[in-house]
Amino acid sequence: MTSDPSAPPWQVLVEARAASAAPRRLSTRAVLVRLAAGLAAVLVAVAALAGFGAQWLAEREAVNDAAQVTNVLADAVVRPVLTDGLAAGEDAALAAFDETVRSQILGDDVIRVKIWDTEGRVLYADEPQLIGRTFVLDDAQRAALAAPSTRAAVSDLSEDENEFETGSRLLEVYRPMWTPSGQQVLFEVYYPYEPVAARSAELWRGFAGVTTSSLLLFVVLTAPIVWTLLRQLRGAEARRAELLQRAVDASDAERRRIAGSLHDGPVQELVATSYGAEAAAVAADARGEEEGAAGMREVAGAVRGNVRVLRSLLVDIYPESLTASGLSSALHDLAATARTRGVPVVLDLRAPIDALSEAHERLIYRIVQEALRNAVTHAAPCTVTIAVAADRGRIDLVVADDGPGFDATAVLDAPAEGHLGLRVLRDLATDAGAELALSTSPGRGTRWRLRFTDTPREIS
Repeated sequence: MTSDPSAPPWQVLVEARAASAAPRRLSTRAVLVRLAAGLAAVLVAVAALAGFGAQWLAEREAVNDAAQVTNVLADAVVRPVLTDGLAAGEDAALAAFDETVRSQILGDDVIRVKIWDTEGRVLYADEPQLIGRTFVLDDAQRAALAAPSTRAAVSDLSEDENEFETGSRLLEVYRPMWTPSGQQVLFEVYYPYEPVAARSAELWRGFAGVTTSSLLLFVVLTAPIVWTLLRQLRGAEARRAELLQRAVDASDAERRRIAGSLHDGPVQELVATSYGAEAAAVAADARGEEEGAAGMREVAGAVRGNVRVLRSLLVDIYPESLTASGLSSALHDLAATARTRGVPVVLDLRAPIDALSEAHERLIYRIVQEALRNAVTHAAPCTVTIAVAADRGRIDLVVADDGPGFDATAVLDAPAEGHLGLRVLRDLATDAGAELALSTSPGRGTRWRLRFTDTPREIS
């Protein structure tokens, strides 16, 4: 199928795409797989949320416990040995305080002890290298001094004061205290984070166990309901498909009935009437009644014209040749119908069109039918060429006429009432997922091109 270089360029009206697939039959297995996937996703989400919640609760519990333990240590152990000499940096006081800390406080549960003054200087630390150094007090430390209270939190080990700490996290507790002379100091204790992680894991297992058990119980209780609903949905789907098929069959049967009634009734009677009028014209000639014979021949011609119109209508209502004889025969019938209306039609069917799928046969038939109707209505007198070609599974249908053409931009942007066929052609191509292109301009004819990919069917 060669293109005419002088013809107007193609304008794609509908882009090719995958045709809308018919809804698949509801599969119980697919539904169950989706439910299982959904349940797994819920379990993962719940496990993640439970992990965050467990860690938060474990940290809250550990922080509260650490604050209580620190208060006990401060009142029972530290207060009796907290002297003004320690605040003044006396060696004897530091040695006595250090002995008490190491014998009664430090251990597996407490890994660091510090005493600060209000200016940020370390008065005592079980790490000797920190004693006497000054650091900037953070907000929590200043708040504990300003409004005497015990404050506990997960420590930030990136600060300078924690350069001798190991690990990624620790629990730290601040508590203000006073020497016998009334000098305020800050008592700080560091606790390991490992108990928090252990408690978090314990809480997570509890949450996960309860949640998983609840979800599994929910699945067990709802499984019969889901199974029943699936069976009902499959039954409803089957009934719907049956009703749709019945509607299609009924429509097809009604069209056949109407076509048969027209063919066997009015068409045959009109044919008989045309024969009768022609016989009457012959008889009038025999009697020398030339005027009467001419009138009867006009009646016979008009009746034959109506018969041709009715037969064309029969092809439109029910193209029996499409299902009985194939697409090629049906296209020849369409061409013959157009010729009876004064429009010559040339067929160029080089592709094995009778091996196309049924859906694409119907698509080609409807496109040709609509394009011919448009040509007869808007382009006559003209000659129409219908060409179908195939190349590696791609089918090209071109319906071209040498009529007056039209301004595609104006008509497509604001289609007039007489150009409803343009919308029909677009809708047909869109529903089939095929490409539809138009080439036309005033005085240069009109060409329609339908392009799609087809899988040939076997012909027995």
